Amino acid sequence: MLSRAKFLRLSGVAAAALAVNPAAGAAAKSKDGIVSIKSGYGFAETIERLKQDIDAKGIKFFSEIDQTKLAGEAGIKLNPSTLLVFGNPPLGTQFITSNPNAGLDWPVRLLVTEDNAGAVWIVYTDFAWIAARHGIANRTDQFKMASMVIASITSSVKA
Repeated sequence: MLSRAKFLRLSGVAAAALAVNPAAGAAAKSKDGIVSIKSGYGFAETIERLKQDIDAKGIKFFSEIDQTKLAGEAGIKLNPSTLLVFGNPPLGTQFITSNPNAGLDWPVRLLVTEDNAGAVWIVYTDFAWIAARHGIANRTDQFKMASMVIASITSSVKA
């Protein structure tokens, strides 16, 4: 198992990320494991800021899926909705080695949506919920680290 310090080096997360309080978003959590955070920026700027923060942390960016475009191609109107997929394999694969089914939830996905009122939201699955879903009890430090990283990333756009 990797130490917490090694995870920080591998993920490229600055020591400042340790100051992030993952419990601060606890009020946003729901019983289904979904965390929603309101952005203080417009849709496109929110996506760009998130991607810049992910890149600045040295986290691997895999994909950006424009769900609105896909819906439009199918003749369906959809409010702005984009899925960002990213992760840190040295950290994320720790969950998959504990339970291969955890691969359903890794790499990390952030959904950026705009509601009918024009508010922009960042939505993701709570890592504690993912741990419970897959019965992973032997990766507490890794889940804590993942929670700190996602809290740091989403804080870059939080209203």
